[in-house]
Amino acid sequence: MSETPDELHRAIEATLFASEEPMTVDALAVHLGGAAAGDVREGLRALTGHYEKRGISLVERAGRWHFQTAPDLAHILRREQEQVRRLSRAGTEVLAIIAYHEPVSRAEIEAIRGVQTAKGTLDVLMEAGWVRAAGRREVPGRPVIYATTPDFLAHFGLASRRDLPGIDELRASGLLDPVDDAYDALTGEADDPDAASDSVTSGELAPNDEQADDAL
Repeated sequence: MSETPDELHRAIEATLFASEEPMTVDALAVHLGGAAAGDVREGLRALTGHYEKRGISLVERAGRWHFQTAPDLAHILRREQEQVRRLSRAGTEVLAIIAYHEPVSRAEIEAIRGVQTAKGTLDVLMEAGWVRAAGRREVPGRPVIYATTPDFLAHFGLASRRDLPGIDELRASGLLDPVDDAYDALTGEADDPDAASDSVTSGELAPNDEQADDAL
């Protein structure tokens, strides 16, 4: 492809504007007739700067690029009536465990939470487009393992899982419990059943939390 830099930038801009789905650098390069990936990346950087102060922004989510409205203008575009669907506490815990420790199986999720997880919890997360089946664990029984999706990153404004909140941020927001339990389980520090029980029931969690799963 022998286009000048300005022509390439315009071609990238037009392609992303018309695309129904976010696109990777390689997909853009192929679509633009074999443009060099390095030139495409440079074009994306230039366009990102160009749109930085405008009403729409060019953003990267999980290696895929797309346009979105500027976050500070969300109040203008928000409908007057919104139907907010909140996740149950069980759903929030399962999503957090998958995000921080993916890929994980349902049995591993239950081991971390200390309670059974209703099938409906994972179904809700998958219907929301935040969780996907990521294959099977190569162990007896070959259980399905789960991971987050690019839509999860986009919804929470994350470029990658490296941008997930750290321990200090989780502690400050009161959301540390599920991650703390996950860390203890993975490092073997939750060997004392009584201690594990105390950890799970701290805050608002209860031993029969599986009932909350069915209330999604």
